[in-house]
Amino acid sequence: MKVFGAIFILLASTWTGFEMAKQLSERPRQLRQLKAALRSLEAEIMYSHRPLHEVSLLLSSQMPKPLSWLFKQFATKLQKGDQNVKQCWDDSIDEVWKMTAFKQGELEVLKQFGETLGQHDRYSQQKHIMLALNHLEREESDAIERQHRYEKMVKSLGFLSGLLLVILLM
Repeated sequence: MKVFGAIFILLASTWTGFEMAKQLSERPRQLRQLKAALRSLEAEIMYSHRPLHEVSLLLSSQMPKPLSWLFKQFATKLQKGDQNVKQCWDDSIDEVWKMTAFKQGELEVLKQFGETLGQHDRYSQQKHIMLALNHLEREESDAIERQHRYEKMVKSLGFLSGLLLVILLM
């Protein structure tokens, strides 16, 4: 019976370590997806002349979750028409934020981007998108650095803490 308990503790702590490491690898992936979404948004604004809610619906169908949820929420709020674009963007971010792997830096970039969304002509909007992309590029490099630095350590720490617990309990 002790052996089964020891194996269970070891597996649970190892799984916890791998889940924590998954968060470290999820953030750069979601940042790449967000940058791709903003590039698509830029192309749609510059060349298609579609309304913002249609572009958001299109992006929600092209992006994987949780970013698809962000653009879906944004499109839904825009279609209701009872809020301005900034409020719709901020509310959408607030609703989807907990489902993402993003940190505070990305939140600030997205909120700042929402300040200008739909407020300017196409060329000014393009400049604001490029600014947001530059900020997200910096955040992505930081996320990749953190992933390389801590991912292996977190996995090992999960296994080793389980092993220590098993040794102490035996």
